[in-house]
Amino acid sequence: MKKNRILGLVMTLALCVGLFAGCGSSKTDYPVEKEANAVDIKQEKGTEKTEDKISIVCTTFPQYDWVREVIGDQKDQFDLTLLLDDGVDLHSYQPTAEDIAKISSSDIFIYVGGESDGWVEDALEEATNPDLKAINMMEVLGDTVKEEEIVEGMQAEEEEEAEEGEEEPEYDEHVWLSLKNAKVLVENISDTIQAVDTENAQSYKENASAYLEKLNQLDSQYEETVQNANVKTVVFGDRFPFRYLVDDYKLNYYAAFVGCSAETEASFETITFLAKKVDELGLNTILTIENSNHEIAENIKQNTEKKNQNILSMNSLQSVTNADLDGGFTYLKAMQDNLEVLKQALN
Repeated sequence: MKKNRILGLVMTLALCVGLFAGCGSSKTDYPVEKEANAVDIKQEKGTEKTEDKISIVCTTFPQYDWVREVIGDQKDQFDLTLLLDDGVDLHSYQPTAEDIAKISSSDIFIYVGGESDGWVEDALEEATNPDLKAINMMEVLGDTVKEEEIVEGMQAEEEEEAEEGEEEPEYDEHVWLSLKNAKVLVENISDTIQAVDTENAQSYKENASAYLEKLNQLDSQYEETVQNANVKTVVFGDRFPFRYLVDDYKLNYYAAFVGCSAETEASFETITFLAKKVDELGLNTILTIENSNHEIAENIKQNTEKKNQNILSMNSLQSVTNADLDGGFTYLKAMQDNLEVLKQALN
């Protein structure tokens, strides 16, 4: 009976694929227990839970990597699954029957909790493991989660109204791009893993503590970089998922679109506004996110007076490929690389 219900759920989800193309919805009230973290070996998504191993399923890469850091040398005790692998983007991901089954039997399931995870509530209702601990990262962060905002010059999408004609608040899902948020979430994940595997709890606690120190050091480097910067504003010729990061360090920003926008072409008004801001502020860099074709950034550049700005990319960690994983890619490395880009942009 459970298998039939799971397959039925996935068929329904497939019909609704268009509903989850965006991000930033109101925070959901999914069941959450505040604890978790985990593994180094990426489990094949369709496989059954290995007997006597703790199964942890993560939707996106940041929490997957945090889990790896927390479990450390105990990785053989775990089956760790990353659902959004091989470059799948958070905003376009749709779970398969195998994904739902893997979640259903897992011990710990960690997900972001925004609109892109709209399918999770039904998936959790199908759970076959009564002791499953689900971590909704946006719920863990609570009031620190930010509503999306439209800043001056930004190209807004048509507002979608709720069924009863009232607008619902929309929240920025990209919570992992704050090192301060990351520290809160790593602690929560560690606590959950300790609760599931009490025998090795001290090891997980020590691993989390060592990793938190690395996050603290990088956080301090960001603070120092911004404090010593010549300018305090960045311009993105792209979507802007870095709201949490710039707010952490009191930077200003201008961008073509909000972080979860589905738009790919900027209007002439948006291009010229951003170009004027580059000129007014004397910026030497126009930023984009990873995998951008740079078309909007190039158009901004060609509309500036000097037309000599660098176009650099920051990694929002919204999609990670298998090649990245095989090459030792980590959350900490991505955020360190982002800092180096930011240093150039703020000169």
